[in-house]
Amino acid sequence: MIALVDINAMERADFVVTLGGVFEHSPWIAEAAYGLRPFESLGALHAAMVAVVQAAPAEKKLGLLRAHPELAAKADRQAPLTAESTSEQTSVGLDTLDADEGARLSAANWLYRQRFGFPFIIAVRGQRDRSAILRALEARTMNAEAEEIETALNEVAKIAWFRLSDLVKE
Repeated sequence: MIALVDINAMERADFVVTLGGVFEHSPWIAEAAYGLRPFESLGALHAAMVAVVQAAPAEKKLGLLRAHPELAAKADRQAPLTAESTSEQTSVGLDTLDADEGARLSAANWLYRQRFGFPFIIAVRGQRDRSAILRALEARTMNAEAEEIETALNEVAKIAWFRLSDLVKE
């Protein structure tokens, strides 16, 4: 873990390298948050990064959502996961789905992506089992587009909080 005081003292390049993965494949968020230092708390750092996302244009927000991997069984993964995503998906057993669960998840992911143009995103860590995740995926496929974009961005912010909490100590 890195002390918050050290985060606040970092040069821009180190700050971006250190925090660039907090939001999946989106170092532009850390880049923009750099100028908001110093951060009084971990919560303030998180809030600043979330504010960067909220202030971003719609296409940039959609790019952030599209940067996330799908929740999928190993056999269905299109690309390798980051270490953080691997850990998060493994924590709820997405790496050990049986054939029926895998098929149901794959079909639900396809419908969701067809409807919204980005993968289903949910903060899985520590609070959901895989059946609850699948139910949420199926239910959220019925959301209006604007509602779902907002929900997905809120889930991204939760994921970022967990990742920051693992990385930075106050």
